[in-house]
Amino acid sequence: MPFNLPGTLVPLHLIFSPRLVLPSLVVQDIRQLDFIQLRKAGYRGAVFDKDNCLTIPHKDQLVPELQEAWKECREAFGEGNVLIVSNSAGTKLDPGGIQAESVTYHLSVPVLRHKVFKPSYSCISAIRNYFASLPKPVKDNELIVVGDRIFTDVVLANRMSRRRALPPSNSVEEKKKSHESSSSLEDGNSQKTIAPRTGPLSVCTSGVWKREGMVMRYMEKSLMQGIQRYVVPDNGLGHTNASQFVRELPPPPSPEPESRMRRCFGKLWSLLSRSR
Repeated sequence: MPFNLPGTLVPLHLIFSPRLVLPSLVVQDIRQLDFIQLRKAGYRGAVFDKDNCLTIPHKDQLVPELQEAWKECREAFGEGNVLIVSNSAGTKLDPGGIQAESVTYHLSVPVLRHKVFKPSYSCISAIRNYFASLPKPVKDNELIVVGDRIFTDVVLANRMSRRRALPPSNSVEEKKKSHESSSSLEDGNSQKTIAPRTGPLSVCTSGVWKREGMVMRYMEKSLMQGIQRYVVPDNGLGHTNASQFVRELPPPPSPEPESRMRRCFGKLWSLLSRSR
């Protein structure tokens, strides 16, 4: 795996913003996400990591178990509103964009071309430019960001969150509500009401389709769990009931019943083996 400077610098950023590594949701894989419910809730676009989220690392084909979920996702958000953002396909490691074209062919969605690895602000800018260029632009708070790595995918999603400055409230009731849900910032003689953060829904997939970088994954997970113990999650992202988008994993397929002929051959082979 190539050296990822933006990912390496994340621990320094955590000194000032420890919540960066806290996802809104943790699921086993994308089969647990209810994409229909997400669309009904107002989410209109999705950003996905590739390796160990949708595909086996260094492969371009979708993991077979995810076929139904991936189809549901693409149908829920619509053509062009689902984007792959990888630190392999579409980057400087992909000369000529050959792998990006292959991933687009196999997954039926575009791959972002970006020069700097996730979770860099340059990559975030490229994501915003893509969704702003759509016929119906998608805002940051209308996105979900799904990936298996905390220091890249989760941090990228949380770095996209922003605070909005709302106009001052006039009525007594509005001021009371504003005081309960947000903080006030005084600037000279004017007073602005600062709303909670708004941004993408960050989803971390904990499952691994192929073991890769397990030491780093363990360190990232341990750090996230440590911060969860001592830092209250920022519920200002507007995802206060994110658990409504999670469903149970489908049961594993039952093994095919063994045919009568196969059982007969098995018994015959067992008898022949004993007679030797």
